[in-house]
Amino acid sequence: MSVPLRFALLFAAQFAAVGVLMPFLPAVLAAQGLSPQQIALLLAGASAVRLLAAPAVGRGADGAGDARGVLMLAASLTSLAVTGFALAEGFAALLLVALLHALVNAPVVPLTDALCLGAARERGFDYGRVRSAGSLSFILAAVAAGQAVGLLGVTSVIWLASACLALTVLAARGLPALRAGRRDGGGFRAPFASAGFRRLLPVSALIQGSHALYYGFGTLHWQAAGLSPGTIGLLWAEGVVAEVALFLWGRPLVERLGPSGLAMLAAAAGMLRWSVTAETTWLPALAAVQLLHAATFGAQHLAAMRVLAGLPPAQAATAQTLHASLGVGLASGLLTFASGPLYAALGGQGFWVMAGLCALALPLAWRLAPATQGATMRRVLTRR
Repeated sequence: MSVPLRFALLFAAQFAAVGVLMPFLPAVLAAQGLSPQQIALLLAGASAVRLLAAPAVGRGADGAGDARGVLMLAASLTSLAVTGFALAEGFAALLLVALLHALVNAPVVPLTDALCLGAARERGFDYGRVRSAGSLSFILAAVAAGQAVGLLGVTSVIWLASACLALTVLAARGLPALRAGRRDGGGFRAPFASAGFRRLLPVSALIQGSHALYYGFGTLHWQAAGLSPGTIGLLWAEGVVAEVALFLWGRPLVERLGPSGLAMLAAAAGMLRWSVTAETTWLPALAAVQLLHAATFGAQHLAAMRVLAGLPPAQAATAQTLHASLGVGLASGLLTFASGPLYAALGGQGFWVMAGLCALALPLAWRLAPATQGATMRRVLTRR
């Protein structure tokens, strides 16, 4: 089996677990007797642990020199920990399960990205095309989970997620290791020596964070406007399908624009997407701007991967997990928390605030260009 296909299977397995768990975990917790306030506290605590755990595990993976081994261990422990949501009883026990699950699950996706970028750099395959398997798997798994809930009950998604994580371990077994020696990484501060990495963090925070209101209240906003659940589901699916299309066939665009151009595209698309979403719930307009998810999420993700791929291999896992926590997770968490009062006060007009975040990101995205060009030149001179 080829290396790209192995990575595609790995992404598919782990994002299938996300696809079955993310939409239905609150329902599982509610079925276990937790109140909305307890569910919110549990999810917030898990997010906090995830933000702290991912960089620590990533640094450990770089120090050990074997991100693949750490990935397999993390996925194995996550497969076991997630079953606690079906077995535990009471708020205290479920909170402990959630914190443990967040601790061991936090590095799974960033470590996979680090391994895939390293292999793509060495073997010349298209990271985006391989990563598209994860997005497609997420869609299919979410649909399958909905059917499973109808037939077997909501707790069935826990066992499906555990099975998908077990498949993640199996898929990782045949991957090439990312080995770089114990003394070359330089610790947590090493990625910050790169101007590209420092400038990437606020760009990712603003652009990816601008999705917070959409993720948290987009469905509620459209329901209030009279759109049917089926139509809303199609709008969400349309966005992810557009993202998959970019990952599959967007390599010429990625090569042409580079990290700075991709980030500017994402910021400009976000300004347009959230402005239209703020002003109308007319279905043709919503269907048109949902296609921009390929840019607002997908283009920025690819821009980030291009910047991170330029860092030394010994820093790969540390940089990936720091970016996932500081560049995406922290901002998204804070903005999701703020989205509740924002939507309560402004309703759909709150999307203008999300458009404003993208406007702030636009000049910062432009500043990525000299930083990434300098990193490229240094790599060329090093090879010589």
